[in-house]
Amino acid sequence: LWRLGYSARLLKTNHFRTAASNTSFPPAWMLLAPYSGRIPGLFAVVKKSRFFTMPETVEDKADLELYSPHPEVRGMTLLDREAFKRTVVVPVLKVEKKIVNILLKSLKHTVLQRPGLKRVVEDPEDEDNRLVILDPHKVPTFSLGEKEQEVLKQLNVCPEVSKYNLELTYENFKSEEILRAVLPEGQDVTSGFSRVGHIAHVNLRDHQLPYRHLIGQVIIDKNPGVTCVVNKTSVIDSTYRNFQMEVLAGESNLVTKVKENNIAYELDFSKVYWNPRLSTEHGRIIELLKPGDVLFDVFAGIGPFAIPAAKKKCHVFANDLNPESYNWLLHNCKLNKVENKIKAFNMDGRDFLLGPVREELSKKLPLLKEEQENSFHIVMNLPALAIEFLDVFRHLLAGEPCSTAALPTVHCYGFSKHDDPAKDIQERAEASLGTSLDGRCSLHLVRNVAPNKEMLCISFRVPADVLYKRPCP
Repeated sequence: LWRLGYSARLLKTNHFRTAASNTSFPPAWMLLAPYSGRIPGLFAVVKKSRFFTMPETVEDKADLELYSPHPEVRGMTLLDREAFKRTVVVPVLKVEKKIVNILLKSLKHTVLQRPGLKRVVEDPEDEDNRLVILDPHKVPTFSLGEKEQEVLKQLNVCPEVSKYNLELTYENFKSEEILRAVLPEGQDVTSGFSRVGHIAHVNLRDHQLPYRHLIGQVIIDKNPGVTCVVNKTSVIDSTYRNFQMEVLAGESNLVTKVKENNIAYELDFSKVYWNPRLSTEHGRIIELLKPGDVLFDVFAGIGPFAIPAAKKKCHVFANDLNPESYNWLLHNCKLNKVENKIKAFNMDGRDFLLGPVREELSKKLPLLKEEQENSFHIVMNLPALAIEFLDVFRHLLAGEPCSTAALPTVHCYGFSKHDDPAKDIQERAEASLGTSLDGRCSLHLVRNVAPNKEMLCISFRVPADVLYKRPCP
């Protein structure tokens, strides 16, 4: 406001005071995010991955009252589409068929614009005429204003507005309107969901559970391509990163196919971890890699980091403890024709770091020269536990580094509920490594997981004094 030159008197008005009191300001670390590229060590914020929500929202009370389903549907738990029928009275203009298109353009701000409803219907009294439905909010008194009447006069159309009984059915109502009419008054009805192929995954609240099967069917009806809706019934298991789920509506087939960043993956959603909200983050890490780089993916899942890296001609070592994830990783490697470019492992993450990763680094690092262009990246995407694995890097290798430029870069993910999540993640990483990362790391906000819970990625080159165990003199 100050930049725009607004008067300081605005601060004293009741309107501004009310608006300010209702505003939830982000914490300082989020406000600093846009300047991360200019301040060393400050994390960057990227646009969060897109996810699906019930696509429509009711925007004003008048619209809600006019287009609400029949009141008798309140409390319905099994979907009865016929019960949603309702007739509303709307204003119409009688117009000759030959000038309908011209009239629609001339009165585009007055004509009904609601998706799914016809704006023009046949006149039952005259086949040469049509009835153009007007927006009842724009013509509440069933009479047009002077501006509209002038338009009609030029088109030689009678300005008389008639009443028309418009029948609304289940198909005409939006998801939000249906659920608002069914659930108890005053309770939250919005229900966001993640789209995984043909599956919609919801996290319903307790008050929504009695209506869960109806909610599932509404999602299927209003979202083409969704044929199965599931609800999470337990917290995520940190060992295999999957959770129990209930099929609310549609088919029970949970084997699906998804496409992310132009790469196809197949998976059993009930047995492996897949989050469509992470597509942007997967793409961000892949952008950091160059052909010839080496990627160690410690918690690889079904391959959203590993497979695009292999497509980019990187040398990839991918591991996951979950046998189902490992099998789908192998399957997706073949599906994308990179099975010869990825070495896959089914091990505990700590054993993978102490085994194949240490072996490969011990073999390759001594051969690298200062001007070496290729680099090593280690991705640790297990936000609930990954930071606890960082102690593995303490004296992982023996000897002396031949080139500090060749030291591997770690991208480690973590959750934080701290007031300053960036500081929290860095301090926890430093505690595991046993060294300070001040000026030697960057932090990146991945997404907001829940109220007061953030997912971040800390990236750093493993310090030589941490990675190498020097021989005794």
